[in-house]
Amino acid sequence: MPAPSRSPWRRYVALGDSFTEGLSDPDPDRPGEYRGWADRLAGHLAAAAPHDVEYANLAIRGRLLPQVLAEQVPVARAARPDLVSLVAGGNDLLRPGADPDRLAAALEEAVAGFRADGADVLLATGVDPRLTPIIRRTRGRVAVFNASLWSIAARHGAVVLDQWGADWLLDWRLWDSDRIHLTAEGHRRIARAAAEALGVPVTGGDDWRTPLPPAPPRALRAALAEEAAWVRGFVAPWIARRVRGRSSGDGRAPKRPVPLALPRA
Repeated sequence: MPAPSRSPWRRYVALGDSFTEGLSDPDPDRPGEYRGWADRLAGHLAAAAPHDVEYANLAIRGRLLPQVLAEQVPVARAARPDLVSLVAGGNDLLRPGADPDRLAAALEEAVAGFRADGADVLLATGVDPRLTPIIRRTRGRVAVFNASLWSIAARHGAVVLDQWGADWLLDWRLWDSDRIHLTAEGHRRIARAAAEALGVPVTGGDDWRTPLPPAPPRALRAALAEEAAWVRGFVAPWIARRVRGRSSGDGRAPKRPVPLALPRA
């Protein structure tokens, strides 16, 4: 399988869940909508290319990997992109009993299809959840899935954005209060990391690697109050949706369903 071209791409399609949709990175130009790392990466692609770059984002919050593969992959392949980011599986791995090997096998089939079409593929490992209460119980499943991603990339000539090894991502200030979604600064850094993985030059150097200044210590009482608020505000509603068979993305459509040309710098 040939290696990724690492050349200027003309059509980029992003697939996935809330991470790629862009929660929690508000879009200043579209009130109520989100920007996110994929939008920012598309901007870097457009700035670096000598021609117009078209971009579509099919990601929808709450989507499981089988939904992404069934709903988004056929639409993306029909658009004939030359670059695809396929980042999904995180919502699946949060669920008890999730099988990372089965998820990886399903993902590999999609990667193989895109590569057969001639598209370059960007994958991303999951973030190490060891510092997050409750979610750290998924660490073993995430690690197995991540190992499979590297193998898939090697077999099919895909590119991997390594979030597991990005220690700077473990800073809680880069995460929203739900501890699931990145802040605007977190998305900005991920977009820079993705651009580097793809070999895309970005003005401004590698400041995304620089850790934030040391955070002041939190008082124990404040930390305990934050933990309780997190469980009430995010964990309990998540469990309630699972019990009802609902998703935060029910009834939502992709924010950028067809490839459109981006402004050039």
